Amino acid sequence: MSKPTTDHATANGPAPTRPLVLTGDPGLAEHLLRICAAAGTEPRLLRGASPPRELWEGSSLVLVGDDRAEQCAGLPRRAGVLLLGLDLDDPGVWVRAVQLGAEHVLFLPDAEAWLLDRIADAVEGVGTPALTVAVLGGRGGAGASTLACALAVTAARRGRRTVLVDGDPLGGGLDLLLGSETAAGLRWPDLAASRGRVSGAELTRALPAPKRLTALSCLSWDRSDTLAVPPEAMRSVLAAARRRGGLVVVDVPRRLDPAAGQALEQSDTALLVVPAELRAVAASDRVSASARMRIEDVRVVVRPVGPFGIPARKIAQGLRLQLAGVLEPEPGLAADTEQGVPPGIRESGPLARFCETFLDEVLPPVPAVGGGVY
Repeated sequence: MSKPTTDHATANGPAPTRPLVLTGDPGLAEHLLRICAAAGTEPRLLRGASPPRELWEGSSLVLVGDDRAEQCAGLPRRAGVLLLGLDLDDPGVWVRAVQLGAEHVLFLPDAEAWLLDRIADAVEGVGTPALTVAVLGGRGGAGASTLACALAVTAARRGRRTVLVDGDPLGGGLDLLLGSETAAGLRWPDLAASRGRVSGAELTRALPAPKRLTALSCLSWDRSDTLAVPPEAMRSVLAAARRRGGLVVVDVPRRLDPAAGQALEQSDTALLVVPAELRAVAASDRVSASARMRIEDVRVVVRPVGPFGIPARKIAQGLRLQLAGVLEPEPGLAADTEQGVPPGIRESGPLARFCETFLDEVLPPVPAVGGGVY
């Protein structure tokens, strides 16, 4: 571990994402340095001197040892101050926490896992979690993968940070739909062993991105033998993607394996794509029942199949689901897919229009990140 900067605050100061550690206790200081190193950061450690106001207010997180609590109590109140207790039997630590304006009182090593996550969040600059939308088909060939890609492409085309996750190991690979199967980056076999915390920033940097859609990252499969993704890996990857904010879209298989169930449980909304025909509706009822055991907000997207199909509102009523909309056929979609043109890239097409309407409804109006047009 590299030696932390200590006791010599200057006008240059630390980077905004670095935590500030305030303690003169050698054991606590060493413990906090190890936790920060595990979170991928090097803190600013002040062992004795009072922190300059700009350092106190500008650090992403402030970890105050109880030996420094009274000394820091006169500093301006700010969010993100944690008090590290030194004696479990000392009730006065709670009084000092109030005087300091601390958000939490922690005791190590019991709170080590929680503190590691909190430090990593501060380093990554975590804000509002991404809206996560799961997409699944009511029957095989319903068009769920196409809709999942189109949602991700539409969001990225509008400049919103987006991660598309392929949760269907038998689906053929969403990277083929995006035309990015040769793009460099990690695939599921590289991440299947993931456990615990995964860095959201490193994940999105490591994933392939379609040409000229710089706001979109895609986690799909390679062309090797089918690999079952453990639910722990799905949990870790989705949690990392969600921490980056923006939009996460997950293509979920109809038959919910443990990883797919985990994906639904982490999602905010699920879209069930149902062709407007009797057998598809019957199959969709079973899929819907399984999905609703894991997520409350399931909405139906109806795909007309001809002039004599079942009306969309009757399908929604029969499935006891909210109608998200009707997805009209898009001319040239099959040819686009064969040529590696991503679904939803044609702004005037019914697929893009549906996606724009849906995203306008569910996404908060936050500033966009740098995107790109295909």
